[in-house]
Amino acid sequence: MGRLSGRTAVITGAASGIGRAAAHIFAAEGANLVIADKAEAVAETAASVIAAGGKAVALTGDAGTDAFVQSLVARAQSDYGGLDIFWANAGISGGFLPLEEQTADYWIEILRVNLIGPFLAVKYASAVMIPNGKGSIICTASVAGIRSGAGGPAYSASKAGVISLVKTACNELYGTGVRINAVAPGLIETGMTKPIFDGARARGNEDRIGQLNPTTRYGQPEEIARTGLFLASDDASYVNGQTIAVDGGLSTSHPVVRRKR
Repeated sequence: MGRLSGRTAVITGAASGIGRAAAHIFAAEGANLVIADKAEAVAETAASVIAAGGKAVALTGDAGTDAFVQSLVARAQSDYGGLDIFWANAGISGGFLPLEEQTADYWIEILRVNLIGPFLAVKYASAVMIPNGKGSIICTASVAGIRSGAGGPAYSASKAGVISLVKTACNELYGTGVRINAVAPGLIETGMTKPIFDGARARGNEDRIGQLNPTTRYGQPEEIARTGLFLASDDASYVNGQTIAVDGGLSTSHPVVRRKR
């Protein structure tokens, strides 16, 4: 019996990276999946889950829109009879546009996807979880939401908002049995961070990626997905309203000049 045996999970942003890794790991632990992404490649994630013996349906759409998030919850209920886990993982970075070139529309789009999307997940997922007296909602935040230096202003603000949302929603869901937590990844090799990795490799600096954290390396999507598995499972039954940084120790320190030992 897997840790998620018989449970149903919705995972957004599942076409690649952390979401795809989570889909594979959750399915291997027995979860029935509804996975979503704007990218058509989410169908490939579902196909690979099914090929490995798991259950998954894939939907394409925008996880920052009310109707689509409602449809994910409805699909979980219609296909599998309920909803136990919702991982609001979908997000966009907005790139590295200088602050003076950013516009209100630029900010609105990043906040819509990265913060309004998780809010909608909390709203609609909790509504069907509360009658059962249990459920786990997970949001993908970022170390960029903890302090400066890991993302642009709009992206960082959106992820700080996710961290706050988790704290406030936890208390809004007081006594319901529904838990909500966040994972804050550090530098992980995903589609979103591809320009960073491509640039470093082109310069021959790949061995320096991740050097600023005490673990001295970058992370893999599976390492974030396994933290999400913990939060989704009964192993985290007393963990609520928390943000877990999975960053090799990056967020433990303010910037300093490192001295060789």
